[in-house]
Amino acid sequence: MKAKDLAARHRVEDGEKFRLKDVDPADTAGVDVDKSDAKKLIKDCKKSLRKLQERLYAENKSSVLMVLQAMDAGGKDSAIEHVMSGINPQGCDVHSFKQPGPVELDHDFLWRHAISLPSRGRIGIFNRSHYEEVLVVRVNPSILEARDLPAKAFDDDFWEMRFEDIRAFERHLANSRTAVLKVFLHISKEEQARRFLDRIDEADKNWKFSASDIEVRERWDDYMRAYEDMIRKTARPHAPWYVVPANNKWYARMVISSVLTETLERLDPQFPEVDGDFRSRMAEARKTLARDAGKR
Repeated sequence: MKAKDLAARHRVEDGEKFRLKDVDPADTAGVDVDKSDAKKLIKDCKKSLRKLQERLYAENKSSVLMVLQAMDAGGKDSAIEHVMSGINPQGCDVHSFKQPGPVELDHDFLWRHAISLPSRGRIGIFNRSHYEEVLVVRVNPSILEARDLPAKAFDDDFWEMRFEDIRAFERHLANSRTAVLKVFLHISKEEQARRFLDRIDEADKNWKFSASDIEVRERWDDYMRAYEDMIRKTARPHAPWYVVPANNKWYARMVISSVLTETLERLDPQFPEVDGDFRSRMAEARKTLARDAGKR
């Protein structure tokens, strides 16, 4: 299976008809793909990514922003580690957004994300993102009191306004030659329970566990409704969502590799062309260097 075919399988560009219940978290593309195929495709994607990233950096005209969202234990960190291992870290920025601090709360909700965007020629990855403001905050509106906004004021119109702001933000990015791709790693409630048990039972994973994980888990259905509405309201051709079945980590990693590769292939960055004057200067430099090399 080619990268573009696998990416297309999970792409959502028009959220109007999207329903999260239609996505099986355990899906592995049926008989089309198996685990051995995944390892080969990831390896092939890494080779392509290295070449495409070099061209993106050299061309210095466009950038790529990948947003990763998931429930706790959804596999965001490990996906970044495995998929990005084939990319030059000098051309890639990873930002993990936690609870906003005092300075961030004194700005609008998009501010800290806007100042972390990748510059031209670079790939940026948001581990959690501005979408937390319509996920965690929507499920727990009391959080908004930290922005001096009373929770009781947040009705449907307020959240529609936030979605409108996000859509405008991402349209601006697309117009500014930043390719936006958003990935939701979708795991089942049962799979999350298994991963939490691993964190409790395996000593070297204890540090990952938090009692608050269980509190969030108790509101699973609320979060699923928030995720579905988020995707429905913000999936657009210029900023698509990729809803990735993530119960099987190998499959999720394969899809993310394919999505990033396919995005860069569509951008089709090229090495800058060298004009005649520059070629002449290179020729003179070569003569000098060849002469010096001959002396050693």
